[in-house]
Amino acid sequence: MSQISAKEVMALRDRTNLPMMDCKAALTEAKGDMEKAIQILRERNKGVSVKREGRETAEGRIAAFVDPAAQAGAIVELRCESPMVVKADAFIALSKEIAEHVATRNPASVADMLAQPFKGDVSKTVQDRINEAIGLIRENMKVARFTRLTGLLGEYVHHDGSVGVLFKASGANADRQLLRDVCMHITAVVPTPAATRRDEVPAATVAKEKEIAQAQIAADPKNASKPANILEKITEGKLNSWFKENVLVEQPFVKDDSKTVGQLLKSAGLEAVSFVRYKVGQI
Repeated sequence: MSQISAKEVMALRDRTNLPMMDCKAALTEAKGDMEKAIQILRERNKGVSVKREGRETAEGRIAAFVDPAAQAGAIVELRCESPMVVKADAFIALSKEIAEHVATRNPASVADMLAQPFKGDVSKTVQDRINEAIGLIRENMKVARFTRLTGLLGEYVHHDGSVGVLFKASGANADRQLLRDVCMHITAVVPTPAATRRDEVPAATVAKEKEIAQAQIAADPKNASKPANILEKITEGKLNSWFKENVLVEQPFVKDDSKTVGQLLKSAGLEAVSFVRYKVGQI
């Protein structure tokens, strides 16, 4: 294949934070396959942390709204052209209005939503409302995506609007602050949860993590003389560690790491059902 470019090496370094020469060697071995190169680096470097997304250049804002009485909520990503507009009061207000509209009007798609009578003024459509903001701010805007959930919900958006979460639980106790705290955990914790529970993790992901664990074990000289059943237990331990780092209910709660998110919810009579996490520019 053609020579590995400096741009490819930089992209891999950005995702793994490993030395340039290591990244170039891994890409060369993987014949330019970025994901395969990441797996090679993970097998050789136990502590490597891989970013789930590349650099993000899109500008915009996340907004979320929950109506506890109606048990309906929505999270929205509203895009714009420049960083300054993200902080504009008119843009912030528009993003919140659209989130509330989605929660209460339940559109089928972005296109459907834009054609609906706007909740705040039914004499105009949602697109009309967006056009008003465009005329005021003099910058193009568009709704990139939204998700609507029903049930016992919590929401949280980071102060700069860059990331937000809509979280659903089941149970009789509608503890709004606790639900919000779980949302805040999901926005802040590293790594970002890959799933709510273990049974939601794709089999292919589990298989790949097991393969990586086995490669790490095989590379450690201390394990050379250990019997197969012991090696299997070590592999299982590594997988369990991965689940505890990447599954929401097993993660130590960010405000009190003496308990997991699942334990925190259980103590309040709640159980995690699902979550939606939006970050601007990340699909």
